[in-house]
Amino acid sequence: MRIILDCDPGHDDAFAILLAASSKEIELLGVTTVAGNSTLFNTSRNARIVLDMFDIDVPVYPGCAKPILRELVTAPEIHGSTGLDGAQLPQPKRSIESLHAVDFIAQMLEKYDDVVLVPTGPLTNVALFMLKYPHLVKKISSIVLMGGGIAFGNITPVAEFNIFVDPEAAKIVFNSGVPIVMAPLDLTHQIIATDREVERLRKMGDKFNILADLLTFFKSTYRNIFGIEGVPLHDPATIMYLVRPDIFEFDDYYVDVETKGELTCGQTVVDIWKRSGKRPNARVLTKVNRGKFFEIFFEKISQLRG
Repeated sequence: MRIILDCDPGHDDAFAILLAASSKEIELLGVTTVAGNSTLFNTSRNARIVLDMFDIDVPVYPGCAKPILRELVTAPEIHGSTGLDGAQLPQPKRSIESLHAVDFIAQMLEKYDDVVLVPTGPLTNVALFMLKYPHLVKKISSIVLMGGGIAFGNITPVAEFNIFVDPEAAKIVFNSGVPIVMAPLDLTHQIIATDREVERLRKMGDKFNILADLLTFFKSTYRNIFGIEGVPLHDPATIMYLVRPDIFEFDDYYVDVETKGELTCGQTVVDIWKRSGKRPNARVLTKVNRGKFFEIFFEKISQLRG
C-alpha cells in the first residue's frame, strides 16, 4: 500500500518512520513534516537523520511551521530541545526537499488513487491540504492517525498533544468525510516499551544502539512527568495497524474536536453511547496484543541496513 507519513519527530515518530520503511507491505512515498514535538526545522532535520542513518532513500518534505490559527506549542519536556534528544545522532546525508508538504501530498493524490495518509503529529498539513485542494480530498484512500483520547489526555486532563496543538485542523480532518482510523492514547498506552525492549535494541548492532539511547531518554522523560515505568510507542501503532490489523480491536464511533472549551480545548469527543445522533466517522482502535506488536516490530526493523 502507498502511504505518506506526516510526522513531527519526536522519538516515537522516529520508530514509526523505521517501521514503515522496513515493512514490505508498504510503499513509503515520502515523509512530510510538521511543527509539533519541536520546530519545523528540527522535525524535518530529525526525519532526514533517521532515514539516512539506515540509508533509506525516501524524500522529506517540510510542511507547516505553526498551527492554522494558534501559536505553536512544542514538547521539549518530553523530546528535548532538538525534538530527538538522548543520542549522538549522525549528520544527515541527503537534502530536505524544497516542495511544501501540502503540495507534495496533492501531487501524489493526483498521481495515485490508493494513497493512505498517516499523520502522527498535529493535523495542520492534512487540514491545509484539504482547504487548498478540496477537489482531491475524496481521492484519499483513508487517514490512519495517532491522536486524541477517549478517557484521558496527556497535555491537559482531557486533551492529547497532537490534537491540542492544532484543534482547528483536527476538526477539519474529522469532519472531512474521509475514512479515518484513530489510534488514541487509550490504545497506545497498551504498547509500553520497557528496559527489555531497550536491551533487545542494543543487541541488534551499532545503529540500533542509537535507537536504544533514544528510547532510554524517552523513557526517562515519561518517568519524570507521568510516573510511568516504560514509555508508550504511540506513533508506530498507525503503521502496525496498516500491516497487521488482526492484532487490534476497534469500534466505530462519531468523533468531533472541542476548539473552544475553557477546560476541554483539544479534546476528542468520542460518542460511545451514540448520543449525538450522528453516524460514526472514525474507526477507533481500542485494544492491541502487546506481545504480538513487539514481536512483529522487532522482526521488521531487524531487516534495516545502512
